Amino acid sequence: MQETQKLLDIAKHAAYEAGKIHLKYYGKEKDISQKSNEFDLVTNVDKMSEEKIISIITEHFPDHSILGEESGKHQTQDSDYTWVIDPIDGTTNYTHNFPHFAVSIGLVYKNEYYLGVVYDSFKDELFSATKGNGAFLNDKPIQVSSTDNLKQSLLATGFPYIKTGLGQENLKYFTKFLFEAQAIRRPGSAALDLCYVACGRLDGFWELGLSPWDTAAGICIIQEAGGKVTNFDSEGFDMYNKTVLASNGKIQDKMMDIIKSCRQPAE
Repeated sequence: MQETQKLLDIAKHAAYEAGKIHLKYYGKEKDISQKSNEFDLVTNVDKMSEEKIISIITEHFPDHSILGEESGKHQTQDSDYTWVIDPIDGTTNYTHNFPHFAVSIGLVYKNEYYLGVVYDSFKDELFSATKGNGAFLNDKPIQVSSTDNLKQSLLATGFPYIKTGLGQENLKYFTKFLFEAQAIRRPGSAALDLCYVACGRLDGFWELGLSPWDTAAGICIIQEAGGKVTNFDSEGFDMYNKTVLASNGKIQDKMMDIIKSCRQPAE
């Protein structure tokens, strides 16, 4: 196992460098194109940020594998390490100059979510964690909330870019939670939603249609902050499953009950 502090230092450095790129182009005209559909956007800033992150990681860890949102998989044979990168989580927010987006860098080591760094450059907030060492916001320890009642809980969700199918399915969950929770937010960055659960700003979060780069960093951060993360149909979490249910742990079962009730076929 390579030195944990070095891994974390490099991840933070890469996140800060990508954040500088975000701020340089924030509020300015950008080259925007569509990916899978007209709502799924990518900018030149996404691509420049990812290139910067990958260059920093490969300089220090040339034998590690990388999975990037924009450039795909850079596989190193027999590597136990995979860096999972989202150069801008919240690209739609970013293109509209809505100040809620982040760099997300996760490290999976032998199928464990070993390290997470999420950097909101606009607010200069860096969330970080390594397995077994706690979670932090700007180097100060964080932990999940103590709320144990869904009626007093602030929840968040997101909707996939594909409006039909999963988007329609999430409307069922949204409607049910709307009447069961204190309130629901839809900020537009899954990585930050997970971190907000980790630091107690949110009590719970659910979403469908996610990809590994949306969750890999945040999962480690929540777990180290004392929270719980699963898929909709499991007790554990698989970043390739595309569904996520995260909370302070105290309302996890109550949230899962609502998810399950909405998934039952109509009689």
